[in-house]
Amino acid sequence: MEQIIQFERFEEIKKYSSHYGQLGDDYIFSRIKPGEDGIEILSNPVRFAGLTVCLVLKGEISLDVNLNTYTIRQNSIVVLGSGSIIKVNKVDWSKVEAYALFVSTKFMHDLNLDLNAINIKQMIDRHVSPTGNLSPDEASQLGQYMELLHLNATRNREAVFSKNIARSLIQAIIYQMLQFEENHTGPNSENSKQPQSRKLNYVHEFMNLVQLHHTHERSIAFYADKLFISPKYLSHIIKEATGRSAAAWIDEFVILEAKNMLRFSNKNIQQVAYALNFNTQSSFGKYFKHITGMSPTEYQKS
Repeated sequence: MEQIIQFERFEEIKKYSSHYGQLGDDYIFSRIKPGEDGIEILSNPVRFAGLTVCLVLKGEISLDVNLNTYTIRQNSIVVLGSGSIIKVNKVDWSKVEAYALFVSTKFMHDLNLDLNAINIKQMIDRHVSPTGNLSPDEASQLGQYMELLHLNATRNREAVFSKNIARSLIQAIIYQMLQFEENHTGPNSENSKQPQSRKLNYVHEFMNLVQLHHTHERSIAFYADKLFISPKYLSHIIKEATGRSAAAWIDEFVILEAKNMLRFSNKNIQQVAYALNFNTQSSFGKYFKHITGMSPTEYQKS
């Protein structure tokens, strides 16, 4: 049985890292250089509630992710969503140089990511396979972003704008990773020419439909009807392809939209509720708190 690791436990990584930085309970940065002992905390299966990014510059690391084994070689990256089961297998740490970044779920929810800029195919494919290859220049560029996070955590720890800087840098890292993936799997790439299964087409269409309609439709039946399939079948193929339920995907889009409105628009809570097609402010408040653990008012004040 995997162990559930809380964010603060990852402080143990600093024992194995030549460069370590932590900004409160927002993110932890670590750089492992050749000859260091690696990350012992991950030698047994664990779950982490947050985003995990590992960039390997030299050597290779073998990982078990959700019971599948992946080898992360030189100039490769692995990106894991919240709740993934991670285990580091036997590694020759004398040859490994790598960056590791752990971002808490709470801080991820604070990021104002532009849904329109995120390629839905990339989002789904990242859930299917968490690894990706980079060119040496791309790996170096991503490493520089990581170093900036390290500087922010070590030099700006008590600064007024440290969270704002962290938010912008992590946004930049996410968009840059998406851009690299787009460079490798764009419309002219070999990957894009591979035939897609009918199921995967349904998944892509579902994600596109949710992106278009999530502000006024939260029913799985609505999306199933648009795809001319049953709600039960839609739920099955979404869970099979992404590891998450159709309802969870809908909720993610709705909550992100709600947070964006609550934090960045001039709308009050009642106006946000109506903009997202909730009958009452109360029903919106219950929905928001059920998913995020805090009320809309508490979120606005956080």
